[in-house]
Amino acid sequence: MDDAVSVRDLVVERGRRRVLQGISCTVPRGTVTGLLGPSGSGKTTLMRAVVGVQTVASGTVTVLGRPAGAAELRRRVGYLTQAPSVYADLTVRENARYFAALHGRDHAHADQTVTDVGLAGAATQLVGNLSGGQRSRASLACALVGDPELVILDEPTVGQDPVLRADLWARFHAMAAAGTTLLVSSHVMDEAGRCDRLLLIRDGRLVADDTPDAVRGATGVDDLEEAFLRLIKASEQEADS
Repeated sequence: MDDAVSVRDLVVERGRRRVLQGISCTVPRGTVTGLLGPSGSGKTTLMRAVVGVQTVASGTVTVLGRPAGAAELRRRVGYLTQAPSVYADLTVRENARYFAALHGRDHAHADQTVTDVGLAGAATQLVGNLSGGQRSRASLACALVGDPELVILDEPTVGQDPVLRADLWARFHAMAAAGTTLLVSSHVMDEAGRCDRLLLIRDGRLVADDTPDAVRGATGVDDLEEAFLRLIKASEQEADS
């Protein structure tokens, strides 16, 4: 299979509001796919559906050849939420080693993962005493420590300084080069150019599903933010016609 994730005609509703409006898209294996869009566009809802924790009204989500949320996917999929998902009363190292043990990994592997996310200097600090950006990276370490085949990252670079953001993106691409598939959400459009493929979502609708170069070519502009604005305007005009 060429695709790690396949979404078909996905509809998610909350009350009378339709959050995702019949989205269809794919995430190719071994790539860094960016899920871009403004806050409230449906990015987190789509990621929750891929992980298998979102109730859907209709449509299908297939992950690594299995229905999203299937029990056998639990050790094959890593998920970083926007909220820290680590134990505040444990150190960074203790958190990583705990989650590593759940996956049968040793202490050395856990410690290396902490280093990979830039937290070697804070390894002995309690997570509860870390900054918001550091807590996010501690959560990232715990999501990666099991070496999942698919990694879902919900805005992993929020609160990180430019140097750390660049380091994290380099890490993401190294993982993809080794065969891991990553789906990374962001509302910062300048991160779009760091992705192999882009999914642009707005108001629960998919506006673009292509490579950065193809998006530039289709809109005739080099700046991806301007390209997205043109795609959004075109989609709105099509919806009104």
